[in-house]
Amino acid sequence: MKHWITSKYILCTIITSIILIFLLNFETEASAEEFDFTSEEFRETAKQYLNTPYRWGGTTTRGFDCSGYVMKVFTDLGINLPRTSSMQYQVGEAVAKDELQPGDLVFFNTTGKGKSVSHVGIYYGDGKFIHSQSYKGVSITDLNDPKYWGARYVGAKRIANVGEILQTTTGTTNESAS
Repeated sequence: MKHWITSKYILCTIITSIILIFLLNFETEASAEEFDFTSEEFRETAKQYLNTPYRWGGTTTRGFDCSGYVMKVFTDLGINLPRTSSMQYQVGEAVAKDELQPGDLVFFNTTGKGKSVSHVGIYYGDGKFIHSQSYKGVSITDLNDPKYWGARYVGAKRIANVGEILQTTTGTTNESAS
């Protein structure tokens, strides 16, 4: 009898695992198509919140903290992200700094403690990112600012594919990988 229960348990575990693998693969494949947007759609969505004040823990137009702002922009684009910058750093595909595209998340360590993530923004193009910072609110900043942000850069993640020709903020065009 004990052998029968063990065999039944193993069989149920195998079937459940196969179903979960199928469902996870299906959701991943479907989500890649759903989450495409153009660089222009991203920029329009992100810049509508320029000059919104900073508010610690804020997730609304009354005030955003950094991750609340990122979460709001991506929610507007139809993508749900985790709430905090450190949790947002756990999703997406790592991207090299020289391969950033508008819409990629960029992460920073503002605490000075190891490589921990404590700030997030969204790459805007032409070496700039848009984010909510404590003393300016939502603003566009130089990613390689030598006085602050450049030295605190940790990495970047791609959450969505950006399609079509990218129109950079300087007016030049580049082909994007969609």
